[in-house]
Amino acid sequence: MQDYITIALPKGRLAEETLSLLERLDIVEKGCIDFNSRRLIFEDSKNKIKFILIRNMDVTTYVEYGACDLGVVGKDIILETKADIYELLDFGFGYCRMCVAAPNDFEGDYFHDMRVATKFVNIAKNYFQSKGIFIEVIKLYGSIEIAPLLSLSDFIVDLVSTGETLKKNGLKEIETIMHSTARLIANKSLLKYKHSRLKSIIKILEENL
Repeated sequence: MQDYITIALPKGRLAEETLSLLERLDIVEKGCIDFNSRRLIFEDSKNKIKFILIRNMDVTTYVEYGACDLGVVGKDIILETKADIYELLDFGFGYCRMCVAAPNDFEGDYFHDMRVATKFVNIAKNYFQSKGIFIEVIKLYGSIEIAPLLSLSDFIVDLVSTGETLKKNGLKEIETIMHSTARLIANKSLLKYKHSRLKSIIKILEENL
């Protein structure tokens, strides 16, 4: 398996869009991943490429520590995990934005020691520190929108696509922190060991994005 390229993909839409791109460019065989299966590891033996399906927050870790050569993950995850990896390409799909949101009746401005609920702890801290505001971060893994409604937090920092979920939960966007799209990342050491194979894949992608 040493001549295989191993690619980490986040379960869900990003994995499906990535596979569609790789199939269209004949980098992998069509249908080499069965997204209806509960399997987490798939192989394209013809092209010697292995795919690992994992949680999006874990993709950078698998790549940084060499379990995978390449990975596809949102820019938000790269910034949040602060992983020591190479960011090679912007695929352009998987767009979303990181926003600060508050209850609809909120009027005013940010204040010191305000409570911010989020799963993006590092991004939230860095953003408000850049404004000279110290915050108390409450880390949540889901249902972040209800935190202000139950007085758990004053604001939330979360990913937004259309904004409908915020509206349905009585929240409004205050401002956008960043925009995020899917990125191709690589392990720094393995990029050298498998340089020729990785270079050929990256070249095809660069010419078609």
